[in-house]
Amino acid sequence: MTDQQNSKPAPKFLGQQSATPASPEEAVLDYVANPRTGELYLTRFAAPEFTSLCPVTAQPDFAHLVIDYAPDKTIVESKSLKLFLGAFRNHAAFHEDCTVGIGKRLFDEMKPKWLRIGGYWYPRGGIPIDVFWQSGEPPKGLWLPDQGVAPYRGRG
Repeated sequence: MTDQQNSKPAPKFLGQQSATPASPEEAVLDYVANPRTGELYLTRFAAPEFTSLCPVTAQPDFAHLVIDYAPDKTIVESKSLKLFLGAFRNHAAFHEDCTVGIGKRLFDEMKPKWLRIGGYWYPRGGIPIDVFWQSGEPPKGLWLPDQGVAPYRGRG
């Protein structure tokens, strides 16, 4: 399927020098045609070095994000996703807002069959916070591997 047939512009960032957007709101996520439309499969993105800012102290917060989705007609272009996630480095928001906001934006724009996100946040103030969101029940027959992030074990 060509971009013209798909009536979507060509990916904006693929093959181009690209700066990190100033904010998540300014970030543009590119989507391309799913090369396996009609197949039920899972795509996973892991971002083990995700950062944002605490909205109270402006100190950095760190997380390991895992995004799983079952594509429908489109897939997210990975470079645009990387730039979108990078835009959170100077964004002040609570862990819940970042994690759920990323999941909902991808789900609302890409319209996959199903999506889940796990935000495994590293401790600040002695408390690790894990945040999970999914769009609904996974499709029947979809293989759902464990997200592979161990629970926090600060004492060994």
